[in-house]
Amino acid sequence: MSKLSTAARRLVLGRPFRSDKLAHTLLPKRIALPVFASDALSSVAYAPEEIFLVLSVAGLSAYSMAPWIGLVVAAVMMIVIASYRQNVHAYPSGGGDYEVVTTNLGPTAGLTVASALLVDYVLTVAVSMSSAMSNIGSAIPFVDQHKVWFAIAAITILASLNLRGIRESGTAFAIPTYAFMIGMYIMLAWGFFQIYVLGHDLRAESAGFEMHSEHGDVLGFALVFLIARAFSSGSAALTGVEAISNGVPAFQKPKSRNAATTLLLLGVIAITLFMGIIMLAKATGAQIAERPLEQLGGAPPDYQQKTLVAQLADAVFHDFPIGLYLITGVTALILVLAANTAFNGFPVLGSILAQDRYLPRQLHTRGDRLAFSNGILFLAFGAVAFIVAFQAQVTALIQLYIVGVFVSFTLSQIGMVRHWTRLLRTETDGPARARMMRSRVINTIGFLCTGTVLIIVVLTKFLVGAWIAILAMGALFFIMKLIHRHYASVSRELEARAAETEDIVLPSRNHAVVLVSNVHLPTLRALAYARATRPDVLEAITVSVDDAETRELVHKWESSDISVPLKVIASPYREITRPVLEYVKRVSRESPRTVVTVFIPEYVVGHWWEQVLHNQSALRLKGRLLFEPNVMVTSVPWQLSSSERLKKLAPQSAPGDARKGFLD
Repeated sequence: MSKLSTAARRLVLGRPFRSDKLAHTLLPKRIALPVFASDALSSVAYAPEEIFLVLSVAGLSAYSMAPWIGLVVAAVMMIVIASYRQNVHAYPSGGGDYEVVTTNLGPTAGLTVASALLVDYVLTVAVSMSSAMSNIGSAIPFVDQHKVWFAIAAITILASLNLRGIRESGTAFAIPTYAFMIGMYIMLAWGFFQIYVLGHDLRAESAGFEMHSEHGDVLGFALVFLIARAFSSGSAALTGVEAISNGVPAFQKPKSRNAATTLLLLGVIAITLFMGIIMLAKATGAQIAERPLEQLGGAPPDYQQKTLVAQLADAVFHDFPIGLYLITGVTALILVLAANTAFNGFPVLGSILAQDRYLPRQLHTRGDRLAFSNGILFLAFGAVAFIVAFQAQVTALIQLYIVGVFVSFTLSQIGMVRHWTRLLRTETDGPARARMMRSRVINTIGFLCTGTVLIIVVLTKFLVGAWIAILAMGALFFIMKLIHRHYASVSRELEARAAETEDIVLPSRNHAVVLVSNVHLPTLRALAYARATRPDVLEAITVSVDDAETRELVHKWESSDISVPLKVIASPYREITRPVLEYVKRVSRESPRTVVTVFIPEYVVGHWWEQVLHNQSALRLKGRLLFEPNVMVTSVPWQLSSSERLKKLAPQSAPGDARKGFLD
């Protein structure tokens, strides 16, 4: 069984890396861009569509506001990117928003940011995968009918790639990410060239339909609320920006400069693609509705609404069908790979939180391939849970989205303002002060901007699903507080006891007890080992659950040459654990300074099913004895013949060997 599991792990993950090979995983900018920016870049595939979907409630006339909403979103993105370039230079250790906020606003605010980011990373994977399956489903109806299972399969594959190591996953994602960027730029350039240079009348397949408002004319406060909701949905384009600041340690040196350059490239590419899609959609008359059969007059009864990108590609490459398939293919692929941003950011943040004792310590260590394996698996399971719960519906999941990321944006910018203010109190160099003051102004603008967006997002999305994300953040915050309290309590307890070691009274005697079930080789070995420890008292005990068997055992014992006395403990209710436990307690009470050492013979077996048939009483007894003070438990193994097969297997690596450098 062990050989099979090891072989499977090697097949999926590959050979383990030594800890001193960690530099092998550091990323150059050309690989870091697709690794960390795939989420933000891919959001241009669904963020513009979400703006049009929300505006469709008010009918076709509301579409005229889409470019202006897009410009506001683009302006917010530029401000956020400029602000995060300051973060990258000031805090290059990889803590990102969590480190910034914890350092400048305190641990409670830092934990708030951490819980928000962790939830948002999970939702990033869920939304990206659901959107990818929707795009594929536009061309292949079978995928649309089973998109939950296809999304789960895609998450499994993505997690496996990341478990192989950062560079391996980065190389795998670089080609499709660049293919998406090039493909989208070609589509936009060729589309605008045909419209504004050649004078062609490009029309999307939905341009001829008549869009109806669901509620008649939308005016006044309702219109303002609709625009605000469209803006909040379009702000999904900003997700993923913070991932670079969280992943600075993964960059090659100089880390902060390379990360800042990558962040700038991300902003330029994302904004141009985002605005380009909105403008091309307006030029081609593309229409997207939440309920197309009800809102789009003139649509055939069997009309299946394509995604916005698919409609644009169809219009632009109307005489070149291969172009349509290429664009929709790379769009679906980038949406699948967009989740890789979360698979790089979530484990790193989880490791930092585990190091600060807010999450289980298993999340802090690296796996065989020097990736944070436990964090990757935790993220995958969380994303699968959301996809199953919401049946991979992008419109439903998007309502939960971006709340967390704007919580972290806002608190991070407040933290950066305090960071620069603190440094300015002691800085006397003129040029340095000027740079700090400029950075503080940038972060102040970022705070005002992201704070305003956060308020809009909460107000417009709370009742339609954002409350679930907020509830998840609160629950995660509370759980991390409890974990930290537990670790702190254990640490205080151990430190207090360590300080009292000088006052600890050494045990005066060692009372050895050997458990006996029969006169056979395991019992004899346990007796021999117990005798070799030179205890002050050595005795054997057996629990009588069957009178005939006990009499036979006593007869064999007395007939043998064993000099150790055998005590028989009566068990009227045929229990084994409780009588032994009470006997050990009685010995401890009678001699408080005596250590009782219990020797338990155990079988070593070669098959998992044999383990079920043996050692169950020993396991239960050990579990109870471990809670008794002044009691030591020693297992004395006896290898059965079936265990010989394990000796013939190749030497197996133990957990942590790769981190300790034991493996070549």
